[in-house]
Amino acid sequence: MALDRSGQSINALFEAGNHVELSFGSVSPSVSGTGPGSAGASTPTGNVAESYTQVGAAYKRQLKESTSIAIIFDQPFGADVNYADAGYALSGSAASVTSTGLTLLGRQILDEHFSVHGGLRYVSVKGKYNRPQTSLPAYSSTYSSGSGTGFVVGGAYERKDIALRLAVTYSGEIDLALPGSAGSLTTTLPESFNVDFQTGIAADTLLLASVRHVNWNGFSLNDDDPNAGTLVKYDSDVSTYSIGIGRRFSDQLSGSLTIGYEAAKDEKVSDLGPTDGNVSYAIGGAYTLENGVKISGGIRYVDFGDAVTKLVNATFADNSAVGLGLKIGYTF
Repeated sequence: MALDRSGQSINALFEAGNHVELSFGSVSPSVSGTGPGSAGASTPTGNVAESYTQVGAAYKRQLKESTSIAIIFDQPFGADVNYADAGYALSGSAASVTSTGLTLLGRQILDEHFSVHGGLRYVSVKGKYNRPQTSLPAYSSTYSSGSGTGFVVGGAYERKDIALRLAVTYSGEIDLALPGSAGSLTTTLPESFNVDFQTGIAADTLLLASVRHVNWNGFSLNDDDPNAGTLVKYDSDVSTYSIGIGRRFSDQLSGSLTIGYEAAKDEKVSDLGPTDGNVSYAIGGAYTLENGVKISGGIRYVDFGDAVTKLVNATFADNSAVGLGLKIGYTF
């Protein structure tokens, strides 16, 4: 999972006709463990993960029968960690990362089955970091927004007679520099691959599957102040898989069940992200009104994998999160 939040979906580009949508999500994680206390004894950390919200929007315009464009807004990366409980060795440590993304895409249908798409993605990131005196010196910095642009390219194969679509999308790296109140931070957001698949398997029933692979291996947040150094570093790529069933119960009502999986790396993790892999379960539903408005929503439960942290060897186990989502779309 790392800093990944939105998954950078481009599904709005494949909506029929002209389409606009707005989405909202709320995530409540519970992530706690035990580790060394200020007096050396094993001490509970308390819940170190803050709740957060996600907002997204998209507008797709059909320019010609075979040509369309889309503008997609999301919040692709983020983190909210706060060691607030007194007595724990890292008490007072906190970090937050917020981001906004804007993607401009074009799609060209080549023939009955094949299409290509591509464009540019702009991402802006800002954050805060605070660390008390540990084996490292105390450090604090607030980072103003830094932004960068990368490219997006992909293609799709479709068979409308069986509702089949296989779409593959590549997003390139984006370099960022964030000026800070103490040291300044530099990083490169990693390249990623999204594979989205659907096909009809029975009347009014779809098989849904996706894979997202992000090249997090080698990613780091580097502060140029010698008291800060590398704030976060990842040593492995991350692949996230999902598979599910979608069912249309009537012309207006449909539902879905989805299971997600991200393999644990069995490596020590950052104290600013103390989980390792996950399994998730989601249920969703959608209702389409006669005027072209579609209201969809769902709930997702995430079971995080146990982890041991790098800096103080704290153990985090039996943690989870619950997410709620709502989307309103209009096709015209």
